[in-house]
Amino acid sequence: MSLIQTLRAARPAIAAFAAMGVLWGTFAADLPDLKAMLGVDESELGLLIFFTPLAAVVAMILAPRIGAGLGRIALPVATAAMALAFVLPGHAALVWLFPVAMMACGAATGLTDVLMNARTAEIENRRGLHLMNLTHAAYSFGYAGGALGTGLMRGWGWAPASVLTTMAMVALLLALLTVERDGLIHGLRPPVGGGGLGPIPLIGGGMVLIAFLTENAAENWSALHIETSLGGSPEQGAMGPAALALTMGFARLAGQGLAGRISPFLLLTCGAALAAAGALGASTADSPAMAYAAFIVMGVGASVIAPTAFSLVGRLCAPDVRARAVARATLLGYFGYFIGPPAMGFVAGIFGLRAAFVFAALMLGLLFLLAPLMARAARAQRTA
Repeated sequence: MSLIQTLRAARPAIAAFAAMGVLWGTFAADLPDLKAMLGVDESELGLLIFFTPLAAVVAMILAPRIGAGLGRIALPVATAAMALAFVLPGHAALVWLFPVAMMACGAATGLTDVLMNARTAEIENRRGLHLMNLTHAAYSFGYAGGALGTGLMRGWGWAPASVLTTMAMVALLLALLTVERDGLIHGLRPPVGGGGLGPIPLIGGGMVLIAFLTENAAENWSALHIETSLGGSPEQGAMGPAALALTMGFARLAGQGLAGRISPFLLLTCGAALAAAGALGASTADSPAMAYAAFIVMGVGASVIAPTAFSLVGRLCAPDVRARAVARATLLGYFGYFIGPPAMGFVAGIFGLRAAFVFAALMLGLLFLLAPLMARAARAQRTA
């Protein structure tokens, strides 16, 4: 299948991933101004962000049922709701309103994430393609675009309300591209007679948890690290998450070509080692330029972890449970996506932002335990 045909097949999922990237890239790059708007320190901001996963987890648990109920319009509706939710944090200047706004963002993101990963897995297996790296690259490029655009708007003196509303409208346009003639996601409902999902979604979800904990935490706190620890400007701060996201985007495109050619378990361990080295480099950086270099190394390594884990879950599980297995892995994985930023905020509040990146490196080391577990589960699945 040609590149154009691959892009056409994956268009709805690519658009949803890109929309999510734009929104979270905007949020990460605008975090210093949101912090100033609320008048809180790093630990307090981490606590306010911590409310996000509460709604996200509920939405992820309900996502298979909601997706089945919405049918073929499930992904477009979820993506549009996510775009509109991100208008709210910029208008929540009162401290008690901000967690409510973030819970709306978390719920819409959680729902969209389950559905777009399940849709990607279905297209992959139905057409015999490897698409997870491609769709996750769309997230990275969207994230970089959101961060860079936000850096420009912050440099022009735009308030968080204006920045977030503008980028939410961009994401809403992307939501229109998720509409397709037959967007039904099969396998969201439990099969007749039930049946367990086995250990593969649990192990894969653990891998995604670590990947997203470190990846999203670094994206969310890199701007603050550059501006607070290294004395960078708002434009330089925005380049931190942008450099990480752009690197991950290009590395995932390269990973798209590697998928299926080398062992996915080797890819996981090599990626974890490289990402950990980058995180340690960020912790010792003494200038924005050194931090950018560290984020590039971290991005190259982290880029392959989550897509490879999702792809393994989709390939190793039976078709009638595939969507629910991917949903389970997404739920577990996105504990890291949402817990990562507040966890790093707590570490940064106690030990400083440099220590937070050491924490990220330590978490990546756990992948050296999970990769062999997944390999054993795969062998057991083949012999069952």
